[in-house]
Amino acid sequence: MAEWFSNLEFLSQLYWLVAIIGSLIFSVVMVMAFAGGEADDIDGDIEAGFQFISFKNLVGFFTIFGWSGIACIDAGLSTALTIFISVICGLLMMVIMAALYFFISKLSDSGTLNYKNALDAVGEVYLPIGADRSKMGKVNVSVQGTMRELDALTDSLTPLKTGTIIKVVDVTSNGILIVDQTRKPIEPSKLHTEELHEGKDRYLKN
Repeated sequence: MAEWFSNLEFLSQLYWLVAIIGSLIFSVVMVMAFAGGEADDIDGDIEAGFQFISFKNLVGFFTIFGWSGIACIDAGLSTALTIFISVICGLLMMVIMAALYFFISKLSDSGTLNYKNALDAVGEVYLPIGADRSKMGKVNVSVQGTMRELDALTDSLTPLKTGTIIKVVDVTSNGILIVDQTRKPIEPSKLHTEELHEGKDRYLKN
C-alpha cells in the first residue's frame, strides 16, 4: 500500500488523500446528522435557513473534489482540466447538500406544533374541563391542518362537559389552551347555495 502510494504522482497523491480523509469525515458527519447529532456545532454554524458554506457542505466538497479528481486523472485528462472539473463537482455537491438540509429543516419546522396557531380555533371538549381553571381537561381542535387532542382550561364559572363546543381564546406559555364555550360556525346549507346559484342564473338569462 505504501509502495503503491509513493509511486503515484504528487497530484494523484493529493487527490487520494483528500478523497480518503474527506470520505471518512463525511461518513461520520452523515451518521451524526441522521442520528440527531449537531455536527454543525463544530464550526458554530447553527443558524437556520439556506447555508452554502457550512461544515457539512465543506466536507461534501472535499469528498467529491477528491474522487472526481481521481476519476479525471484515471481518464488521462490534463492537470488544468482535472482541477477545473473537480472544483466544479465539489461546488455542485455543496449546492446539493445545502438545498437538501434546507428542505429537511423546512419539513421539520412545518411538523413542529406552534400552540399560538390554535388561537380562535373552534373545537370540542373531549375530557371535561373544570370551572374557573379548577380542573384541566382536553379538547379536540384543528391546528396547522391536523386535528389534535390538547390540554385545556377555562375561565368559565361553569364546567365544560364532554361534547361542548368551545373556542380557543388564549394560550399559556407552557402550551395549555384557554377555551370558552361557543357555538359551531354556521355554514350555508347545500340547498341554500343551489338556490342562490339558480337565482343568479335566472337573473343573467333575463
